[in-house]
Amino acid sequence: MACRNYWLLSLLCTLAVYGSARSQDLVRELQKQADEQKQASWGHWGAKPNVYSDWTNHSNRLIPIYTFGIDLTEFAGEQSAYRNADKLQNIYGYAPQQTVNPNAEYLDQTDVYRLQQQAVNAGKKYVILMVFDGMDWQTTQAAAVYKSQHVYESGRGSGLLFQDYQGTQTDYGWFVSSPYTTGGDVDVNTQTATCDGSAKNGGYSYQIGGPFPWSRPKAPTYHLGQVKNAPHGVTDSASSATSMTAGIKTYNAAINVGPNGEQVVPIGRTLQAERNWSIGVVTSVPISHATPAAAYSNNVNRNDYQDLTKDLLGLRSVSHRQQPLSGVDVLIGCGWGETKNEDSGQGDNFVPGNRYFPETEWGNVDIEKNGKYRVAQRTPGKPGKQVLLEAAKRAYQENTRLFGFFGVTGDKGRQGGHLPYQTADGQYNTYQEVNDPNDIDENPTLADMTRAALGVLSKNSNGFWLMIEAGDVDWANHKNNLDNSIGAVLSGDDAFKMVISWVEKYDKWDETAVILTADHGHHLVISDPSVLIKSNTSSALSAK
Repeated sequence: MACRNYWLLSLLCTLAVYGSARSQDLVRELQKQADEQKQASWGHWGAKPNVYSDWTNHSNRLIPIYTFGIDLTEFAGEQSAYRNADKLQNIYGYAPQQTVNPNAEYLDQTDVYRLQQQAVNAGKKYVILMVFDGMDWQTTQAAAVYKSQHVYESGRGSGLLFQDYQGTQTDYGWFVSSPYTTGGDVDVNTQTATCDGSAKNGGYSYQIGGPFPWSRPKAPTYHLGQVKNAPHGVTDSASSATSMTAGIKTYNAAINVGPNGEQVVPIGRTLQAERNWSIGVVTSVPISHATPAAAYSNNVNRNDYQDLTKDLLGLRSVSHRQQPLSGVDVLIGCGWGETKNEDSGQGDNFVPGNRYFPETEWGNVDIEKNGKYRVAQRTPGKPGKQVLLEAAKRAYQENTRLFGFFGVTGDKGRQGGHLPYQTADGQYNTYQEVNDPNDIDENPTLADMTRAALGVLSKNSNGFWLMIEAGDVDWANHKNNLDNSIGAVLSGDDAFKMVISWVEKYDKWDETAVILTADHGHHLVISDPSVLIKSNTSSALSAK
C-alpha cells in the first residue's frame, strides 16, 4: 500500500512539474491564443492590424545583412547603386520606376555576390554565406528581444550572437531584394524560359516603403506588392538566392538562369573550377529547395527538385545532359522519407519515390557502390548527430565527399522535409505540429550539420565556400507561427556560433569572410515587442 501511495505521489509530482513547464512556455501560448482568437493586441502578419494572420507570403521589405571579416564600404552609403539611375539600369536591365534615392544607404541584393568576389580578391580563403531564409528585421527583432529580454526599436539591435559578436571586423547594412520580374513562361523539359512583360517588375520606393528595414510604410500594402502606383514585384527564394550566388536579377522560380533562360555560373562553381576550392551546402529544409539549389545548380524552375539534386551531386540532369557538373563536396540537408508518385512540376524524367533525390541514383552517389560520397541518412533507432558526425569523420579520414540526408516526414498532418521545428523555449513543443521523439533524436541540428561540413571542407588547404541555410525560418513565417519563427532564428544563431568557434579555434579570421543575411522578408508586424518580455507576456495572456 505504501509503495502504491509513493507511486501515485510521484506521478502527481511529475504531472505538476510538466504542467508548470507548459504554463511557462509563454510564446507558444501567445501563438495559440492569437490563432484561436484570430487577432492579437501585440501584433499581426500582413497589413490588417485587427487580423492576426492575413498574409502568409513574402514581402518587399529591406533586408538586413551582417558581415564579419569584411565590410560593406564599397556598396553602401555614397556607393549605393540606388543613388544612380545608370547603375540601376545595369542591375535590373531596365529603369525601375520610383526607385532612385539620392540619399540611399542600402545595397542591392546582387551586391552580396560582389561582396563575396571582393573577399576572395582580398585573399580570403574561407567564404561562408549564411542565409536565414525569410528573416527580415522584424523577425530578427522578435528573436533578439525574446532571447535578451531587452527591447530595441531600430538599428542592428542586440541579443543574438550574430548581432553582438565583436571578435573581428564587423559591419551592418540592408539591401533591396526585388526581382527582375515576378514570373516567366518556362518549360522544364526543354529548359527554356521567356519573360513577356506580363508580370510585375522590380524596384523599391523609399518614399512609400521607407529608407530603413524598421520603417513603417506609408501605404500598408506596399511591401506586399499591392500598391497600384508603385507595384514593385516581391521576390521568391529562387530569384533572390540567384542574385546572391550569381549576381544577377532574374524572374521568380529561376535557379541560376537569366530572364531568357540563359545559364549563369554561381560563385561556388567558379571557385571550385578556378581555385580548386571545396564547396559545401547545408540546409535545414530539403536539399534542393531554392536557396541550397542556387548554391550550385541550374534550372528554369525551382520545383524540378530531382534534377537540382543531380546537379548538386554531380550527376547528369536535364540542365546538364551530356557533361554533368562536378558536384559539391559536402551536401547536408533534408527531404529524407518524402515520397511522391507523380510530380508534374519536375518534368518527364521524374522518378517516383523520394521527391528530392531519385533513388535510382544511389549507386552513382554512395562510395560503397560506384559513387564519391560517404552517405549519412536518418536511421531508425540511431541518434542523427552521431550518424552524421561519424560519417563526416570517415569522409575526412578517407578524403571523400559527404552527403547527409535527414528530416521529418509529412505525416501526422504536418509538412515534411525539414528538421524538427525548434520553438522559442529551445524545445520542440510546437503548437501547430506534433514532433515524435524519434524525429528529434534521429535528426541532427543545423549546428551539427554545420560542424560536420566545416570538418570535411577544412581538409582542403586551398580554401572552401560554404552556404548554410536556416530554411525553417521561412517555413515558420509562412505559417505565421511566431513560436517556431523565434526558435528557427535561435537554431540558426547556434549554427553561427559553430562557425565562429571553428574560426577562432584555428585562428582563421585573417582568411575568413562570413556574410549573414536573408533572401527576402515576410510581413510580421510587432506593434508591442515588450510582450516578449516574460513578465509582460504573462500579463498579456492573463488579460484575455
